[in-house]
Amino acid sequence: MFHKHGIKGVGVDAITEAAGTNKMTLYRHFESKDELIVQCLRASAAKGAAMWDQFEAEHPGDKLAQLHAWIRMAAACLAADGRGCDMANAAAELTEPDHPARSVIKELKSAQRDRLVALCRDAGIGQAELLADTLSLLFEGARVSVQTMGCQGPSTQFVRMAEGLISSFRAR
Repeated sequence: MFHKHGIKGVGVDAITEAAGTNKMTLYRHFESKDELIVQCLRASAAKGAAMWDQFEAEHPGDKLAQLHAWIRMAAACLAADGRGCDMANAAAELTEPDHPARSVIKELKSAQRDRLVALCRDAGIGQAELLADTLSLLFEGARVSVQTMGCQGPSTQFVRMAEGLISSFRAR
């Protein structure tokens, strides 16, 4: 529900109704809506983490192929879902610096960055951090493009641009 309607667009009543339960049961499992938000973000991150394992399983030991698989997965996400990243959307909605989800968002985004940096480094890219950050920013920008202009806008260039970046960094 948070992904579809936004965190602030979903109240506890809507959550309990969709779950077919009541507030008492909800609060027995989660101390607050904020705790539920944190757990939902962690669940979203776990799905993302599973993709890294899938890349390794599909291309064992071939880090460059895994990097290209990440690009194809990112492009598929762009084409399939116009709502964007749960972490980025939550960060945009939860602007209070002391909100419990803020530290979780930072932790999870940092973990994603670390995985992409490691993949670039293991693929033999000399400036692995720079490439990982460039690819991440390109992907985040493409997500915003999908949200604002739809799947047929500039985001359709993501794969070509990302592949070009990898080629450029490998040539250095």
